[in-house]
Amino acid sequence: MTASEILTLDPTADVAQLTADIMDIESVSGNEKALADAVGAVLRSCEHLEVVREGDSLIARTNLGRQERVILAGHLDTVPLPHVQGSRGTVPSRWEGDVLYGRGATDMKGGVAVQLALAVALTEPSRDVTYVFYDHEEVEASLSGLGRLVGSFPEWLQGDFAVLLEPTNGTVEGGCNGTARFDVTTTGRAAHSARAWMGENAIHGVAEVLVRLRDHEPATVTVDGLDFRESLNAVLITGGTAGNVIPDRAVVEVNYRFAPDKTPEQAEEYVRSLLEGFDVVRTDAAAGARPGLNHPAAAEFVAAVGEEPKPKYGWTDVARFSAMGIPAVNFGPGDPLLAHSDDEHVHADAIRACLKALNEWLA
Repeated sequence: MTASEILTLDPTADVAQLTADIMDIESVSGNEKALADAVGAVLRSCEHLEVVREGDSLIARTNLGRQERVILAGHLDTVPLPHVQGSRGTVPSRWEGDVLYGRGATDMKGGVAVQLALAVALTEPSRDVTYVFYDHEEVEASLSGLGRLVGSFPEWLQGDFAVLLEPTNGTVEGGCNGTARFDVTTTGRAAHSARAWMGENAIHGVAEVLVRLRDHEPATVTVDGLDFRESLNAVLITGGTAGNVIPDRAVVEVNYRFAPDKTPEQAEEYVRSLLEGFDVVRTDAAAGARPGLNHPAAAEFVAAVGEEPKPKYGWTDVARFSAMGIPAVNFGPGDPLLAHSDDEHVHADAIRACLKALNEWLA
């Protein structure tokens, strides 16, 4: 797309085609400006919306004095484009029948298109609505556009209930697991590999760590009626200095996805107890979010969707809303198992069904 075309998104078009048009504006994390400009131009053209922008993140809202305010949120960025030659998960998008292929098809341009279409069409919603479009979701949490908005415009992010339009196959997913990362370090004594008996091999020392992780049985924890499956895994191992040196240090990176009944501190305590005797350092953590499905707005939304709600196993930004005291769920078009894949795709009808459900609930 040329620079002049970037500002011509048509939010009144078929929402599936709007998704394709949004995908065609490449927006890998750190490169969201063009898409933010295009979305901002649409939002500012709506007389019924108040709009603010911070960096490449935007908030638009109605202000009709309704008794309840709902937040719809989604991120503008994608993970990097695939390197596999011939991949269908790239940019620009491509239609194969009624299936849309390309980077962001699932995560989460369909949700962004639904938000934008609703923002324009719902001039008199039954609830006041705040629309949040933010950058830098697919990278470290410290860069999150939503996190910046919480700090810069907290009054704009007040609400009674929030829907994050992450892909859920059109099913409401309540809450989310928390996540934490740990470095587990083993130490030894360096020596020449020809005289290995003079040293102590730190890489061999990680064997016990791996055995404990392998034999660990992850829990399933019921929170507010939903069953959250936990997982605890080694995800990266580093160590050694050269091919002829007995290594004196090795590190196993461990990722723990924990149910939202735990705080990050409780999750850390659990991992330390499992790996007692080893040097364990927590390097990152984000709390999960309870489902909040007992809130009246959430119950009405679940009824409107008409599907049995499920738990969200991965971490999403519903946790940020939960931390602000706002019950939040995930609901969006596309199969979350396809997110970030080189075969990322979404069916046009899934995007239309998502728009229909939200429109009927809010209109």
